[in-house]
Order: sequence, then C-alpha cells, then structure tokens
Amino acid sequence: MGDVAKDLTAGTVGGAANLIVGHPFDTIKVKLQSQPTPAPGQLPKYAGAVDAVKQTIAAEGPRGVYKGMGAPLATVAALNAVLFTVRGQMEALLRSEPGQPLTVKQQVVAGAGAGVAVSFLACPTELIKCRLQAQSALAEAAAASGVSLPKGPIDVAKHVVREAGMKGLFKGLVPTMGREVPGNAVMFGVYEAIKQYLAGGQDTSNLGRGSLILAGGLAGGAFWLSVYPTDVVKSVIQVDDYKKPRYSGSIDAFKKIVAADGVKGLFKGFGPAMARSVPANAATFVAYEITRSALG
Repeated sequence: MGDVAKDLTAGTVGGAANLIVGHPFDTIKVKLQSQPTPAPGQLPKYAGAVDAVKQTIAAEGPRGVYKGMGAPLATVAALNAVLFTVRGQMEALLRSEPGQPLTVKQQVVAGAGAGVAVSFLACPTELIKCRLQAQSALAEAAAASGVSLPKGPIDVAKHVVREAGMKGLFKGLVPTMGREVPGNAVMFGVYEAIKQYLAGGQDTSNLGRGSLILAGGLAGGAFWLSVYPTDVVKSVIQVDDYKKPRYSGSIDAFKKIVAADGVKGLFKGFGPAMARSVPANAATFVAYEITRSALG
C-alpha cells in the first residue's frame, strides 16, 4: 500500500473517531452561535451550553445532538483523505532526506497547505451541517414565510441549490479558509511540538498512546483558540437567508456581531467548542497514528 493510500485510510479512521466523539458538542456550539440576538428586555433562546443541551433533548430527543451528522459522515473519507494526504505530500516535499523527521516550523507549513486544500470540501459540508443544526433557530422565519424546513443533508443541499445554485453550497468559503489554513497550521505545529517535547527530541516514534492523547487534545484546543471568532463568522453566514441575507460578507458579519453583542459575541459557543476539541482531536490523532502504524 502506497503512502497516499495509507494516509487516506488512517485519515478516514481518525475522522470517524473525531465525528463520533465530537458531534454532540459541535451541535450545541452551532446552536449557540446561530441563535438570534434577543430584543431589548428579552432573554436569549438559550441561556448557555447546558440549557441548549436540555432544550435540544427535550424538543428532539437524544438524537437531536447528532442532528446534521449525516453530511460530515458522508464526506469524512474525502475530507480526511485530503487533509492527511496533502499534509503527507507536503511533508515529503519539505524533507531534506527521505524518512527524516520534520521540524515544528515545517509541520506548520504542511498544516497550512492541508488547510487550503480541505477548505473546498469543508465549506459545503459545514454549510449543510450548520443549517441542519441551527434549524430550531431558523424555524420561526420558515414558518412566517410558509416554507417547510429541509429534513436531511440531501434535502438541505437540494434546497440550497434551488435557492442559490451550486455556488450557494460555497457560501462562507472565505471564513472557512480563514479558519482552516491558520487553524491547521497551529494544530499540526502544536501537535508536533508537544510530541517532540515529550520524546526529548525529533524522534517521536516510541511515544505511547497516553502521550499521543495529550498532544492531540492540546493541539485541538490550540486550533480553536487561534480561530474561534472566524468560525462564528462562518457559522452565521452559512445559516443566513439566501434571498434576504442579514450579512453582505465576512467583514459585515464581523461588524454586526460586535455591534449587537460586543466582542463576547465572537465567542458564542466557545465552551462547547473547547469541550469538544480536546477529546475529539485526541481521538483523531490517536486513531490516525495507530492505523498509520499498523499499515506500515
């Protein structure tokens, strides 16, 4: 099996692990990010992450926190194939000799390159996922206009294409790239830095699973710490109405979020995102490393 196929297989396993562990947290994050700003004197729909969980389960049952998982599940192979394969190919380009470990700076460059490539697949996937997850926030607007909400990932995609054409699936591409490029650069850089610190040098091949869990979890946390406001902008743009949009673009969305909610508005859902990032990314990296090692 070639390196590309090995990265594809290991990346798919890692992505599946990430999705299973992290999706409920992601659902709550999107619900908090996309809830409308309450009128003066009124309370927001969700008082916080715990309240969002309670309301979601009360309204939709436990399956509600896994709503929208079909879209990323259907594309997890492609997304992680691109992410880990592009990263692997960039590692090969950056090495001065075959098999030589990369420096932290080189891993940052490899992660940024992988982030560029994965953005074009992540954008439509995230758009479908976010619109499904935020349906409770969109329900009032849909009811007022007499439009029924889509019932699943395929239905959402068809609805978007009918309203805005194929380009509608790439709404939010700019903030998606603004998240994926620096986010993956930081994540892979931090992951390598922690592994090398724990190993006492560049050779990290003998690290145990506990070390990989620690490095992967902290790397995932670093990803969100570095790009979270960009993710909020991406989410509000992707759940925005196509015919009567509230936001004309990323800068406009940024300004309106800050004007309505202050800087804290750029950190809506930050708690669930960070709670998700550590176990989900730990699962991703451990699953990837174990699978990649098993494949030789």
